[in-house]
Amino acid sequence: MPLIALCAGDGIGPEVAAEAVRVLKAIDSKYRIGFSFEDAPVGGGAYDKFGTPLPDKSLDTAKRADAVFLGAVGGPKWEKLDYSVRPERGLLGLRSGLDLYANIRPAKMFAPLVAASTLKREVVEGIDLVVVRELTGDIYFGKPRGVEKYAGGKRGVNTMVYTTPEIERIARIAFELARKRRKKVCSVDKANVLETTELWREVVTQTHGAYPDVDLSHMYVDNAAMQLVRNPRQFDVMLTPNLFGDILSDEASMLTGSIGMLPSASLNGTKGMYEPIHGSAPDIAGKGIANPIASVLSVAMMLEYTFGNSPAARDVERAVANVLEKGFRTADIFSEGTAKVSTTRMGDLILKELA
Repeated sequence: MPLIALCAGDGIGPEVAAEAVRVLKAIDSKYRIGFSFEDAPVGGGAYDKFGTPLPDKSLDTAKRADAVFLGAVGGPKWEKLDYSVRPERGLLGLRSGLDLYANIRPAKMFAPLVAASTLKREVVEGIDLVVVRELTGDIYFGKPRGVEKYAGGKRGVNTMVYTTPEIERIARIAFELARKRRKKVCSVDKANVLETTELWREVVTQTHGAYPDVDLSHMYVDNAAMQLVRNPRQFDVMLTPNLFGDILSDEASMLTGSIGMLPSASLNGTKGMYEPIHGSAPDIAGKGIANPIASVLSVAMMLEYTFGNSPAARDVERAVANVLEKGFRTADIFSEGTAKVSTTRMGDLILKELA
């Protein structure tokens, strides 16, 4: 019986996680997979209750589970805590504890949402790209790190570190994914300034030798940020280090109309953690207006990557597309002439299409 660890988290996390679970149960009923669920508290709420953003029991549950679903973590309530126990450390702890080194973030424009983007129709229409982000290296995990005192005051230190094996394995993920798409990889770096990413470019180029059927290009991160809003359709698979991917994938989300639309998968083989890329949005928590679509599409990615059930994944994606085609919108993607619905109502509509 496949086990899914539920890390609902903080803010709107529990609200969108609830809709994801409803969809998983509907899929389970249709395909007879036999899912079981176990709560695994993570984030600020976990700190309040257990004194740590990632209790040992939660990490153990995540390790035993076939897949992990995460809502969102963090919020102003915990910003004054020491970095070591802030809610985000729970998320980073899950990534490192499960060795989830590959983050896959698709950005696809649903035709009915073209008007929801802040960019012109001719720029965003037809966008279909994927950001493949290395997730367990780079400046987020490099040492030394911290804030220390010196004669002139304080000094902050973070270290950008990559090794050849770390770069090789994420590059292979990108090339393999590109083979199933349009066979184009754009590797993002800052090799003209940062030695770490000079190594990144060197290793990616070497790894490309095993994938002669895939086109490889390189782009500096500042130019990539500009090109994403200038001509996003040029991209198929974007391969990025951790820091650059964090920024660029959020930028890509706004091309599609809202950060509430983008799912993600963090993988180590078939073991994965699935989550919407949006934050905990404490300002709208409890108001019933959060967009659950990114969470629902994360379920589709879970069905595809961890459980290998492509028909079920396509069912979920079609259900979302049909609801949008019928003109239903949550507040973040609402426009004149469409019907504004709540978080749970959007879930109801998606479930109706699944049925």
